[in-house]
Amino acid sequence: MKKYLILLWLSIFAITSQAQFNELVKGREPQKSEIKQFEDDGLAHFSYAIYTEGKVVLIDPGRNPQQYYDYAKEKKATIVGVIETHPHADFVSSHLEIQQTLNVPIYISELVNVHYDFTPFDEGDVIALADGVKLKALFTPGHSPDGISVILEEDGVDIAVFTGDTMFIGDVGRPDLREAAGSIQAQRTELAKMMYHSTREKLMKLDDEVLVYPAHGAGSLCGKSLSKEKVSTIGQEKLTNYALQPMTEEEFVAVLLEDQPFIPKYFPFSVEVNRKGAKAYQLAKSEVTLLRENTVSLEEAYIIDGRNQAAFKSSHLPDAINIMNGAKFETWLGSIVPPTAEYYLLAGSEAELEEMISKTTKIGYEPFIKGAFVYSRTDGSSMPMFDRNAFDANPESYTILDIRNSGEVFQNQVFDGAINIPLPELMERAKELPTDKPIIVHCGTGYRSAAGSSIVHQILKGVKVIDMGSAILDYNK
Repeated sequence: MKKYLILLWLSIFAITSQAQFNELVKGREPQKSEIKQFEDDGLAHFSYAIYTEGKVVLIDPGRNPQQYYDYAKEKKATIVGVIETHPHADFVSSHLEIQQTLNVPIYISELVNVHYDFTPFDEGDVIALADGVKLKALFTPGHSPDGISVILEEDGVDIAVFTGDTMFIGDVGRPDLREAAGSIQAQRTELAKMMYHSTREKLMKLDDEVLVYPAHGAGSLCGKSLSKEKVSTIGQEKLTNYALQPMTEEEFVAVLLEDQPFIPKYFPFSVEVNRKGAKAYQLAKSEVTLLRENTVSLEEAYIIDGRNQAAFKSSHLPDAINIMNGAKFETWLGSIVPPTAEYYLLAGSEAELEEMISKTTKIGYEPFIKGAFVYSRTDGSSMPMFDRNAFDANPESYTILDIRNSGEVFQNQVFDGAINIPLPELMERAKELPTDKPIIVHCGTGYRSAAGSSIVHQILKGVKVIDMGSAILDYNK
């Protein structure tokens, strides 16, 4: 109850403090440098370029480095270094490719124990960029045991802090991702305690006017309640971030560990890819095997069909899983298909296939593509479409499967008696479902149910499986 009262108070206070926030941001904009924020919507990932006097330093770059090269060219500047705040779990970084291409140092904590040449960047270490402009390392473990934040200083004044996954806008990083990954493995309670001290003894001691630039925004699975805002200030976060409110270490640990989202299967894998450094982006894409259109002789492997749900239901290969090529394709690919498992990738066009291959590289899954091809056949397996009139007339004649996460169901159970198996668990648990009735699958908006219904369809052969799709929006009010 205490947590929910805190969150309610914060949501009210956030509205009243927006004008103050605008003034704080205006008062602490950098004068000698420029901060460029890059956003990857699919992974809710923010990366950064800091420019000053013809030099650029990158922070937490995504897999495709071209956008950073383009920015440096636009500024007529030279990229002189890459900083990694920690080995990321949710995306693969291009830090090694940038180092190898441009012969520049990678700055990262010595605690990470990486497999490539690097320059240690730990508490007290400084990168001097120009006269009066510095980047300073701040040791801020909590999301990971080796995490750092990076402070931009101009003429002795702290201007901004790049918090990585330690602190987000409205949240802090989840502490449960490093129990089976990384050179240092830590239990979630231990990391939550580290987070308590990192926020209170390091980040919250910065001036209220210091700008806050996190590595992720709303939609990321690296936290549980990230704001849609893209920049904040220390003062604003102290006022409105639930995790920064007065509480004991014990209370903080309990609140932080509660209601965290599921952990995608690929997260520990990506940590290790980033510790080793990934293959160059374009080279990795070029090594994917492209097959002729409508290939049907497939060896044993997962089949991932990225076409829209209507096309899939009309005709698809047997045992295919319909992960639509939407905003979260890569996240759901890495949540359903385990790391190193081989899979085929199908799309409705060559352009869409190329886009999907690019998305697989973001989580390091491109080496496991057994073959990629366009699928356009009309004589494949099919699935029935949702008939609302039939369902409304006799809903008890169906087994209703809700594949949303348990927290979503707790907040709003749409249908009484529905069975809840979250989508990330469905491959392993679909056989728990009764098979005496047709099964209707729903999520929150209709995107996940395409994948969920296709999984049940291929596992429970002979059972009628129906995807409610976007019709759920008519019921979920």
